[in-house]
Amino acid sequence: MESLIAKLGLALAIGLLVGLERGWRERDAPDGARTAGIRTYAITGLLGGLFAALARSLEAPSLLIAGLIAFTAVFAWYKSREAIHDADFSVTGVVAGIGVFVLGALAVVGDQRAAAASGTALAVLLASRDLLHGLLRRISWLELRASLVLAVMTAIVLPLLPSQAIDPWGGFNPRQVWIFTVLTAAISFLGYIAVRVLGTTRGALLGGLAGAVVSSTAVTLALARTAAAGGNPWPLAGAATLAAAVSVLRVTGIVAIVAPSVLGVVGLAILSAVAGLAVCGGLYLTRGRLAGDGDSSLRNPFELGALLIFAMLFATVSTISAAAASGQSAGMVVTSAVSGIFDIDVAVLSALRLLGSSADTEAVGHAVLIALATNAAGRLIVAATAGPVRFLLPLAGASVVAGAAGFTAFFALPHFTWPGATLILG
Repeated sequence: MESLIAKLGLALAIGLLVGLERGWRERDAPDGARTAGIRTYAITGLLGGLFAALARSLEAPSLLIAGLIAFTAVFAWYKSREAIHDADFSVTGVVAGIGVFVLGALAVVGDQRAAAASGTALAVLLASRDLLHGLLRRISWLELRASLVLAVMTAIVLPLLPSQAIDPWGGFNPRQVWIFTVLTAAISFLGYIAVRVLGTTRGALLGGLAGAVVSSTAVTLALARTAAAGGNPWPLAGAATLAAAVSVLRVTGIVAIVAPSVLGVVGLAILSAVAGLAVCGGLYLTRGRLAGDGDSSLRNPFELGALLIFAMLFATVSTISAAAASGQSAGMVVTSAVSGIFDIDVAVLSALRLLGSSADTEAVGHAVLIALATNAAGRLIVAATAGPVRFLLPLAGASVVAGAAGFTAFFALPHFTWPGATLILG
């Protein structure tokens, strides 16, 4: 009995949660002007739970089916009258009501955790209408098509890819390469979405910081060109420095997701380097004002061509790293150093994949730090090529400060073990 009461309580809570969102959206409507509000959705969840309990008690699943059909017919009829009165063609309210009834039933006869999670997701989805509609207005057809192609390739092609390494050194695992490629693109996509939703009208600083989640090198190039065109080099260098800090944090996020045990080796050094970049960037920004709309030419990280290029680079570097690391970790460090100049994600992921097979945690940590250092050198090369000396010198100074802070922390502070951390997808 107590178990059934708890389950019915969950069914009621799901209805209350969805009803709270529905009721808030129509809170200004007079009483009796809307078909369903917080009470109706709460009762709907409880009703679904009661029908499910009766169906189980009487061993008659048809009773639950009949209850769902009857509820849908009555609810849809009232909603249709409301829609005619308001000239509203949305069917969201009807679908939400059916979803609450079904989730209430699931809470009684199915997995309670799944029901609770689904109810929360339903309420969040309903509350995100304005955000989702705004996103649809901002994205282009090319972006949508690229995302759909990626979804097809991930859902259909991924299961067909071999899950074992196909090279003698164990470096090229097609399924693993594609999973890591999608993971990296997804992390970069967060910054891309920030720019698309918020826009770049908040200035070059916001555009640079958000763009660094996609590519700090591209941001450095854009800011260097702005400085070469006559922009104030100090705040532009500050924006590039902060973008570099964001890029390092993005790499740290990849390490935390893929192989969190490596954070015990590199975590304090990375935090020290980020602190150095943040302090220098903040000081540079105080020496002038940023103007302009930032870099609005960011490319969709889910663009199929870019993903395939990344996957090929990752597969190539992974194979070379595995071959070079056979019997010694120095080869992996050298490979990470070279590849880090061109693509930090490829370099770091290639090193992380060798954890536990041909390299230990310390060696992988060394490779990650070397890749970050050479990637910083690559940004300086870009700055020297595209920007004036007055832009390069502050950026180089910040890089030296960050490198010194990270170097000191790496050798002066103790390394530690991350409890229970293992390489995912290994």
